Amino acid sequence: MNPIPTLSDLTARLSRTPYQGYVYAYPHKTAYRPLTPPRSLASVWSEQPQDSLFLYVHIPFCGMRCGFCNLFTQANPVDSLVTLYRDALDRQMLRTRAALPDARFARLAIGGGTPTYLDLPDLIGLFERMRTIFGVDPRQIPTGIEVSPETVTPEKLAFLREIGVQRISMGVQSFRENETKHAGRPQKLATVHTAIEAITAQRFPIRNLDLIYGMPEQTLDTWDDSLRQTLAIRPEEIYLYPLYVRPLTGLGKSDREWDDIRIACYRHAVGVLTNAGYRQVSMRMFRLAELPHDSGPDYCCQRDGMLGLGCGARSYTAGLHYSGEYAVGSQSVRSILRDYVARSDADFDRVDFGVELDAVEQRRRWLLQSLLVAEGMSREFYRQRFSSDALDDFPELWELPESGLASITDLHITLTALGLERSDTIGPWLFSPAMRQRMEAYQWR
Repeated sequence: MNPIPTLSDLTARLSRTPYQGYVYAYPHKTAYRPLTPPRSLASVWSEQPQDSLFLYVHIPFCGMRCGFCNLFTQANPVDSLVTLYRDALDRQMLRTRAALPDARFARLAIGGGTPTYLDLPDLIGLFERMRTIFGVDPRQIPTGIEVSPETVTPEKLAFLREIGVQRISMGVQSFRENETKHAGRPQKLATVHTAIEAITAQRFPIRNLDLIYGMPEQTLDTWDDSLRQTLAIRPEEIYLYPLYVRPLTGLGKSDREWDDIRIACYRHAVGVLTNAGYRQVSMRMFRLAELPHDSGPDYCCQRDGMLGLGCGARSYTAGLHYSGEYAVGSQSVRSILRDYVARSDADFDRVDFGVELDAVEQRRRWLLQSLLVAEGMSREFYRQRFSSDALDDFPELWELPESGLASITDLHITLTALGLERSDTIGPWLFSPAMRQRMEAYQWR
């Protein structure tokens, strides 16, 4: 085996909290900056394969701003803003299609915010415009949408099922009203159960429920109760999120000192869910073991691009990740939304905010996207993509098996159970110094 390099700070990181950063994308949006000069949308995508893209549409509105939320969203917007946003999104769709006339899509997701904050006519119109402009049909490609208990209605769900949406994802967070209240998301348990019953009645193939552990007032016993109530519903997927208290969120503005029962909650949940017949896909995701592995049209988040539409949506090409500006604070979110709805058609022809990825950063992104899932990273796929071996490109990976965090074979690099548990340590450890510096210099707004 190769000698362990001394340049890594993994040992120091392992001595700290396991929760150092959620790597749902690399680089993180806090690494994005104004692009000088701006790029034309057509040129950004000109060398990117466009036959199997992910289409993501962002609806930045919610019925409330949860105390833990750092997403780009505005709570309870006035009706006129929703109308202006819908019109701006239409213009962006048309200009984007003109710039990418041959793009074809393998997946579709509508997120936010809460897409079902839209009333039924606007929801119907959104899917109709995606069909006519981009040719996407939820009956033909995997399609998911995010909902909340207070915004789903039987009529909206019936429409979504009728047009072929397969996956419904709903944030429950906890089945204890006192916990959601103290986390800045007051909701009635009756509302949650009514929403779940309505979703189940429509027979969506994939129902996902999100839970959060480490919330105020939560104990290991109450966490177990939420898990048991979730299992009584037996959703096809369950996501478990450790609480992160981030700048400018409701919880982040408090003076509370956060105790750390998260690791005990995580370990308990792994045992409960695996014993109940769920397969662990990543630190956060659990899927019913009897379900087939995802077998939709050929799409790989490491290889292919994502085209994001709407204020707050990200887009990924191999060499550039871009979006609108990012903010959490309500005033900054409103300002960015005002600028978005005021954009001219020509404004949507350019890309002016993002981060470039050189060849090394592209390798690093592939590594992070592959390694932090239970099946691990295929060294052969990496070699096919980059004509090199991941262990030569990132020799610090040899530290992982020495710490009991991964196994390395000729074919795969796979996290152990302990490694999955420490995904939010391993991920930030693998960030490049340059991206880490950009993220740390970000001015929260």
